[in-house]
Amino acid sequence: MAATCDVCGKGPTFGNNVSHAHNKTRRRWNPNLQSVRAIQNGKVKKIRVCSRCIRSGVVTKAA
Repeated sequence: MAATCDVCGKGPTFGNNVSHAHNKTRRRWNPNLQSVRAIQNGKVKKIRVCSRCIRSGVVTKAA
């Protein structure tokens, strides 16, 4: 399953692990995705949403 937000499309960002010896290996930062029962297009759906979309009120949670 892709690590992307269903609302804003935020995905993983890439960079390097850097050790004390300054060795570099590739790594990735995944977004903080939560699966939420939300109202989308007037229907209740289970979607994977990043925490920023939940916090900012873009997603309306279903009861």
